[in-house]
Amino acid sequence: MYPQPIFVYTEQSPNPNSMKFVLNFELVPEGLSFDYPDVAAATTNGKASPLAADLFQFPHVQRVFIASNFVTVTKDDATDWGAVLYDTKQFLKIYFDQNQPIFANQTVDSNTTLVDTDTETIRKIKAVLDQYVRPAVESDGGAINFHSFDDESGTVKVLLQGSCSGCPSSTITLKAGIENLLTRMVPEVKTVLAEGV
Repeated sequence: MYPQPIFVYTEQSPNPNSMKFVLNFELVPEGLSFDYPDVAAATTNGKASPLAADLFQFPHVQRVFIASNFVTVTKDDATDWGAVLYDTKQFLKIYFDQNQPIFANQTVDSNTTLVDTDTETIRKIKAVLDQYVRPAVESDGGAINFHSFDDESGTVKVLLQGSCSGCPSSTITLKAGIENLLTRMVPEVKTVLAEGV
């Protein structure tokens, strides 16, 4: 059951093809995110999302990302936001007004959870990502998750999702922002790479 009334507002992201649709309630617990690069991913068991699957029915929708209190929709290059923004926003409002489900089942996991096998360096990396990087990336309609760390090379791999996937400025953000911050705050880190972009 969602709160009534439902409010949806939009925020532009650095990726001109992605729009962040913000709601007045939490969709998923803080720190969790779900990225659907296509309709097949939205209908796969385990992380299936009727919301994402329904959004893919719009011909302009290329990717759906769900996190915190927002849904980021990435459109195709040919479509102008002015032509589809109102309809997409109205669809979300009606979807939640009708109490439709976000997920087919509540199987969730988090890449940022500390597990027993994490080294001290990995704990530091995850803490920096959670405290300093994640809020900024989420404000742009995306998410960042720790993927791996190689002790020998000092290379951190992260997963960029939502509006960060395919964003023209994501490489600059990764190198000038995230890498700079991590190398300063965690001396063992030498470089940061994006995985699966």
